[in-house]
Amino acid sequence: MQHIELMAPAGNFESLQAALDNGANSVYFGVEQLNMRARATVNFTLADLPEIARRCEEKNVRTYLTLNTIIYDHDLSIVKTLLKQAKEAHITAVIAMDQAVIASAREIGMEVHISTQLNITNIETVKFYAMFADTMVLSRELSLRQVKKITQQIEKEQIKGPSGRLVEIEIFGHGALCMAVSGKCYMSLHSHNSSANRGACKQNCRKKYTVIDQETGFEMELDNEYIMSPKDLCTIDFLDEIVDAGIKVLKIEGRGRAPEYVAKVISCYRAAIDSVANGTYNKEKVISWMQELEKVYNRGFWSGYYLGQKLGEWSNGSGSHATQKKVYLGKGTHYYPKANIGEFKIEAFDIAIGDTILITGPTTGAKEMEVTEMMVNDVKSDKGSKGDLVTIPMAFRIRPSDKLYKIVENKVEASW
Repeated sequence: MQHIELMAPAGNFESLQAALDNGANSVYFGVEQLNMRARATVNFTLADLPEIARRCEEKNVRTYLTLNTIIYDHDLSIVKTLLKQAKEAHITAVIAMDQAVIASAREIGMEVHISTQLNITNIETVKFYAMFADTMVLSRELSLRQVKKITQQIEKEQIKGPSGRLVEIEIFGHGALCMAVSGKCYMSLHSHNSSANRGACKQNCRKKYTVIDQETGFEMELDNEYIMSPKDLCTIDFLDEIVDAGIKVLKIEGRGRAPEYVAKVISCYRAAIDSVANGTYNKEKVISWMQELEKVYNRGFWSGYYLGQKLGEWSNGSGSHATQKKVYLGKGTHYYPKANIGEFKIEAFDIAIGDTILITGPTTGAKEMEVTEMMVNDVKSDKGSKGDLVTIPMAFRIRPSDKLYKIVENKVEASW
């Protein structure tokens, strides 16, 4: 089977590096405010574009700028500036939904990918946007059967984008789903005058709700108070069917999530995609990957609309169902390259032999390892505490101010 492109989220440099270190083929990211995660992440600045491009080019990873919000007249000059500087920095493509962004990108010869917000659900719409775009993200509400029919028609009719290549189809593969129709939601606008379609979602759908008859005051009994908070999408257990549907790009959602989420999810899907390609994909591996995916942030898992099963599977609580959590310990202070030893100042809680630790940083990304030996205040020891200076042998370089965490179990029920 073909290899498909694994597309990773990057909300900051930590997540970007985590994506690069764990096998992503492409990354997508926002700059400043005109993207759908404007409030959910720190976001990059225009000045970061050359560094993003440099890191990705070193690993032959494609770069996609998300410029996929509703655009007003006063935004147009910013749009043109963003696109111009992205083009100059050699960013691969822009993900867009507004025709002004699409037109501006085409004017300067920049590759365009159509965002899911345009709700592409049929082959005729694909043909129309093929005049402007080489890749299209299909609506999230389609089944795999519908997706496959579209990809087959692209091949049969040889529908090509501006580059002269056959149009590539992208779908969401893993991460948060919401009540919105392919990303379009007005709940935050109605309740807080804060438009989700401008990247300012207030997460209304993740809260508890009751249903009351306004005429009688009767309150309806609900099995689940979180009636508008879907579980997270997960496709790793039918990835062979995803590949068979003819898609070219599998997108992982999560620009607002932590770098260890990006590292874990990308590494699992990298292994799964490779297994499908080399014929070793099997149930035992799927179970192992699912257990790994449950360790990082999730609201429980379901297969979305792809398999045509009963619609809607809802989270039974707020926040994450992750089976593990991180506890902050301290910061990096020095790295000794000849001895391959990292030094940390412990600022909170204890660290001990046998602990699984996580180190994150803008250049380090997200690295996880077990502590097998360490020195505490220059003396060999099994345990370090707040205020101690701890040195640990490690196979990777750390930087000053990298954050050190301990990974601990978080007791929750299985979510799949």
